[in-house]
Amino acid sequence: MEPFSIIDKYYTPGTPLYEILVTHSRRVAEKAVEIARQHPELNADETFIYEAAMLHDIGIYLTDAPDIHCLGNRPYICHGTLGSELLKNEGFPRHALVCERHTGAGLSLDDIIRQNLPIPHRDMLPVSIEEQIICYADKFYSKSSPDSEKTPERIRRSLSKYGEASVKRFEQWDLKFSSKNY
Repeated sequence: MEPFSIIDKYYTPGTPLYEILVTHSRRVAEKAVEIARQHPELNADETFIYEAAMLHDIGIYLTDAPDIHCLGNRPYICHGTLGSELLKNEGFPRHALVCERHTGAGLSLDDIIRQNLPIPHRDMLPVSIEEQIICYADKFYSKSSPDSEKTPERIRRSLSKYGEASVKRFEQWDLKFSSKNY
């Protein structure tokens, strides 16, 4: 199944929510594939990166985030685990891991417990190089302003709410993946 057929199954084309999701996901997918291409030594699977980046936020419609037209009943922080369950049920377990592990710069079990987050108690940190690239690329685009790319400094400030470990993970990825290193 193609990423767009899964998106079309859960989102109505032409609606504001569909446009927000697809625009954001496309920006993330393009940036992530560009990173993979500029780092052939990583042997990242570009096809998987594109598909998983297009699907990483598939669970947002189940959350309560009216500013981006999401009218569900779950806290927004749950969108990764909700999307993961949805993709597992669709037969995409590898893509599901990207959903689950992309929030913030990933969330450790300690982060989840310390912040009393309403998500399962387990590590949700990007493991594979593809997961890391998608998580990194995702940080550069918000759903509310998908056409403007955030600066690394703005991303660091935003990630600081998840704790210093998230900021450090982002900084490690920035050293590994950023255009400054090409």
